[in-house]
Amino acid sequence: MEKKKKRRFLVIWLLLLAATLAGVILIKPPESEESVKFMMYDAVMHEYGKISLFGLMEVNPAVVSAFTVTGIILLFAAIVRIFVIPRFKDVPGKFQLLLEAWVGFFDGLAKTNSPHRNKFLGAYIFTAGSYICLSTLFELFGLQVVNTEGISMAMPAPLADINGAICLGALSYLVILGGGIIANGGRGAAGVLKDFSLPISMSFRLFGALLSGLLVTELVYYYITISFVLPVIVGVLFTGIHSLVQTYVLCMLTSVFYGEATEVHEKKKKDEKAAA
Repeated sequence: MEKKKKRRFLVIWLLLLAATLAGVILIKPPESEESVKFMMYDAVMHEYGKISLFGLMEVNPAVVSAFTVTGIILLFAAIVRIFVIPRFKDVPGKFQLLLEAWVGFFDGLAKTNSPHRNKFLGAYIFTAGSYICLSTLFELFGLQVVNTEGISMAMPAPLADINGAICLGALSYLVILGGGIIANGGRGAAGVLKDFSLPISMSFRLFGALLSGLLVTELVYYYITISFVLPVIVGVLFTGIHSLVQTYVLCMLTSVFYGEATEVHEKKKKDEKAAA
């Protein structure tokens, strides 16, 4: 029986492969109105295909995606807080376990890297990590929107826009700077300000990783010879990996630098007590 199942599975895959090859050979590639160079340029700069924001101004598609993701997160958080958390049990169910594991991951990350001051840090990296993960996965849904030129287009990931990545990197840097000031005053601020390249590196690391997946997927869709089945695998693979990896990387960097910025103050206190 197992051999028959394996044979059927192999035959199905061979038929799918043959159908894919037949489609590549028989279907003639359509004439594209835009070159691959223009497509790649617009994917980075977003100068064309903008969206009207409530009729007030024209914005990049990523801005609308950011507002949409933020609204979804806030609505989900309100529903969980009102209807789910009051019904938590000592013996948790599957959804409660999932929530506790997700919160516990960021809380543990904050306590490990910043043992002295981690309450606000845990809340921040939980928020930032959830936003990065969900906003990256948001691209997979392919929600359509009509731009100012009347063309329907899929809403991109919010952080695929350099402006969104810079904002998140700068915000993380301000959190680290604030922690250093609260813990060590002016010396803490000076120590954090020495790493002036930190917000740049965090922003462009996040933007570059997400943009690379977007460009690869766009290239696969652009060329008809590889636009059968492969785009689904490539899109899901790149998006899924980036959502997890970039969430971990930014939260880890933020917690590590935050821990370094707030650690000196505690050591000085101990030294002063020992001397006294």
